[in-house]
Amino acid sequence: MHTQKSLVEFCKGASPASIGIGAMIVFIAMVLVAGIAASVLIQTSTRLEMQALKTGQETIHEVASGLKIEAIHGYNASGKVTKMAIEVATRAGSPHVDLAQAIVEISDSENKFVLAYGGDTCNASSIDGSVFDVTNFGDINDFDIIVLMDADESCTGDNPVINFGDHVLMAVDTNSVFNGLSPRSDVQGLVICEEGAPGIIGFTTPSSYSDAVLELQ
Repeated sequence: MHTQKSLVEFCKGASPASIGIGAMIVFIAMVLVAGIAASVLIQTSTRLEMQALKTGQETIHEVASGLKIEAIHGYNASGKVTKMAIEVATRAGSPHVDLAQAIVEISDSENKFVLAYGGDTCNASSIDGSVFDVTNFGDINDFDIIVLMDADESCTGDNPVINFGDHVLMAVDTNSVFNGLSPRSDVQGLVICEEGAPGIIGFTTPSSYSDAVLELQ
């Protein structure tokens, strides 16, 4: 009858060489497992670092770039705002903004329109009198641009690009878009550029129009 040896008895009977080889095998296995785990951790940390860097860059572009609205004025004709001039500039730290790729989303709570650049840009120095006398003032589908300040002359009809220090008016014909804005009209919208924060439009027209030019926002 064979008796089963215990592990202790087996180890007692084993030679030192076999015990050393076994320990080495276990050690090598532990090193391999640790190496694989470390490799996975390194790959994961590298991907997280790259994603964090990309997210940080996109966040900076989103927060510290884009357009801001300086003011909005309207032109009163026979009791309705028939034209609207939206003064925009770039935000601090913003890269150049191509207005040819910008859009204006605007709503009077009943209708919503999306306006694109119409291709017409003029300089304020060429305007004789009120900016609202300009012939090209957008239509139902688009807006035009009136350049107020552009030291480096980067904003032209074919290439309406603005940068820090530039101020332009986005000319919107509200008579074509909304058939004019009556008193107490709620208007909301956005001026959206390719990259960065949009300019926010939000105002209610006055309860009565007593002046030809109205400050709306």
